[in-house]
Amino acid sequence: MAPSRLPQSDTLADILERVLETGVVVAGDIRVNLNDVELLTIQIRLIICSVDKAQEMGMDWWKDADYLNAGHGQRLGEGAPPSSAGAEDDGTGNKGTEDDGAETARQLAALNERLASMEQRLDRLAGDAGNDTTGNDAGGAD
Repeated sequence: MAPSRLPQSDTLADILERVLETGVVVAGDIRVNLNDVELLTIQIRLIICSVDKAQEMGMDWWKDADYLNAGHGQRLGEGAPPSSAGAEDDGTGNKGTEDDGAETARQLAALNERLASMEQRLDRLAGDAGNDTTGNDAGGAD
C-alpha cells in the first residue's frame, strides 16, 4: 500500500502570483457620527493587481504622474532635468526625451511672462486708485 500524501499547500509566492494575475478589490466606507452629525467619512477603494492587469482594466495613472517621473522634486530653474534623448520606452510608457524638457521650459517661460504682465496690470490699477484719491484731495486743497 502506497503512503498517502497530504495535499500540498500553496506557498506565499504562489498565492501572491495568483492575486496579482487576477486582482483583488477591497472597498469600504467608514463614517464617524456624533449625535447624528457626520464628523468624518472615509471611503476606501483598494485594488491589488499587477501592472499588466491594471493596464488591461484601463488603469494607467502612473504614466502621467509627475512625482513618478525623473526630475521630480527638482526646483524650477535649478538646471536641466536629466537627459534621456533617444531613450527607449522603459516599459512604463515614458520615453523622457529632451523635447519634453524643452516643451516644459517653453510653457514655464510663457507662464512667467503672463504672471509678470498680470502683476504689472495690478500695480497700475493700484497706482491709479491711489492717484485718484490723492488727486482729489490735492485739488480740494488748492
